[in-house]
Amino acid sequence: MRSISWLLLTASVTLSTLQAQNDWPAWGRDGGNQRFSPLKQINTSNVAKLVPAWQYSIKKEGRPFRVAQSTPLVVGGVLYLSFPFYHVVAMEPETGKVLWEHTARGDYDSPEHRLHSNGLGSMRGLAYWGGDKQTSPQIVFGTEEGELISLNAKSGRPNPGFGNEGVVNLKTPEVMNGRPNMHYGISSAVAVYKHLVFTGTHNADETGSKGPAGDVRAWDLRTGKLVWTFHTVPRPGEVGNDTWPGDSWKDVSGANVWTFFTVDAQRGILYMPLGSVQNDYYGMDRPGPNLFANSVVAVDAETGKLKWYFQAVHHDIWDYDMPVPPILFDVVKDGKRIPAVGAMTKNPMLFIFDRVTGKPIYDIEERPVPKGDVPGEWYAPTQPFPVKPPPLSRMSFTMDDIAKVTPEHEAACRAQFLSEEGGRNRGPYTPPSEKGALMMPTTGGGAEFTGGTFDPTLGYYIINTADTGRMSVLQRTDVDQNTLPVYRRYRLTGPPESPLLYFHPVGPPVAINGWPCWQPPWSRLTAINVNTGDIAWQIPFGTAEGAPAGMKTGAPNSQMGGPTSTAGGLIFIGAATDRYFRAFETKTGKELWSVKTDELIRGANPITYLGKDGKQYVAVVAGTSLLTYKLP
Repeated sequence: MRSISWLLLTASVTLSTLQAQNDWPAWGRDGGNQRFSPLKQINTSNVAKLVPAWQYSIKKEGRPFRVAQSTPLVVGGVLYLSFPFYHVVAMEPETGKVLWEHTARGDYDSPEHRLHSNGLGSMRGLAYWGGDKQTSPQIVFGTEEGELISLNAKSGRPNPGFGNEGVVNLKTPEVMNGRPNMHYGISSAVAVYKHLVFTGTHNADETGSKGPAGDVRAWDLRTGKLVWTFHTVPRPGEVGNDTWPGDSWKDVSGANVWTFFTVDAQRGILYMPLGSVQNDYYGMDRPGPNLFANSVVAVDAETGKLKWYFQAVHHDIWDYDMPVPPILFDVVKDGKRIPAVGAMTKNPMLFIFDRVTGKPIYDIEERPVPKGDVPGEWYAPTQPFPVKPPPLSRMSFTMDDIAKVTPEHEAACRAQFLSEEGGRNRGPYTPPSEKGALMMPTTGGGAEFTGGTFDPTLGYYIINTADTGRMSVLQRTDVDQNTLPVYRRYRLTGPPESPLLYFHPVGPPVAINGWPCWQPPWSRLTAINVNTGDIAWQIPFGTAEGAPAGMKTGAPNSQMGGPTSTAGGLIFIGAATDRYFRAFETKTGKELWSVKTDELIRGANPITYLGKDGKQYVAVVAGTSLLTYKLP
């Protein structure tokens, strides 16, 4: 009997392991966000033969409609997809046949919602929990309405034991800071560890520095009860409160995880990539470095107790956040294997740490940065720069960097920059000013929330970045901001009691007919060898429409969609504004396959899985469609 039991247990474990290898059970496939699949049926020798398999059309609704930025999940023979607004659908991953659908409640057509949530509908992804003896497997997600929802993974019905009939109200007094009508929601997939689910927040941008808190919270998946809270703006007696002079810490909005958490399940550590505090471009009322904004923070996943932190931007006045989901990997250095984590802001610099201690694996230097001249503003004298790896894309501009793609384009750019005194860029972290200054990168990055991938067979961290720039201008205004309509208040910065208020309009990109005015490449795909800190390879990513034949310019603004790597030696990625979905050889960066999609892949990452038919599929959301590919 013991022999039979042992065989049954072994068979069960083997089946579970195979399913895990074949599936895509989390946004980053694993809690460490490596986005690496062990599948290799599709490989460098046959990827050029890929053909369409099936396609699913997403419902179009909302005003204005927003294309999906979703990454699907595949678990136990079911594909789960989320899309605006608050829709979840379960499908057969081999055919696209719908098994069930669920739509959460939401007033996504209201003017206030459209303003602050950007029409997102919070559906960048889902989380899967395998359940326990008490609770069946669940699909868990948050909405821009400030609700956390748990659905039965098999039926799509809300879990009656979770909160109030499957719904937990996240807009509690503890985080709303006395402002119950301000926006508070979730814009990206939540994360799961054991029986806990972790929530960040998308709180209102640019509506004044005071508002709902960006605190990170853990909830019990069996009941929906709150387990712990981490104050992302430290309170008196907590680590980091001394970086907020006086009472400037009170009721601050921002310092939020609006993208994706990372979990070291083996060690029970949660990594939080925190964004900037409000206001985004002006911080007169918040002097000091402002911890834990723009930081990667490691806490005990079961208690929320602080382990270590690193702030990548001091006193952010550029809206650089830390949107790139941290990736866990091992670094082999000096003959030792070090458990590591890689973190990035929108600035194209990769910081690599021992993920247990927080000690940098490659040195980090505090370097002087330009000081601005806005009255009353506090400017950080230095910012951190990693010695290795080098920056992955452009962070500064001089007239020597002017684009020379065509004589006509160069002449137009020179005329524009000469009228702007060379763009008034003084290097990395050039601050906003009343005269205006060229900010590089823009608030869109650099790097973005779709992040990178890691191939453990090569030790390569791979990510796409863009060389972007935009004029950043602060305009004085003496109006009473409370008399302005909401859409005007959206970019009004500074405390209401201040004699100086500033309006920060989104300045124009420095481009002529869509071509940036600095020398290409305008977007790049880069592989970094984490064992040396060196760039293994870097290539222009995408093509610019109308560029001279044979010139590898990269496609402008092609960082909104991340890569996925596989054991077949491949990288799959959309994101390029030329609308091509591509496959590259991981070892060399050589392009091996591409297909032009009807719609842009914007903010969505590809996945790959093995169907019950024995076929490996590659799937990606392009605009309003889920596209899948397989070998003939």
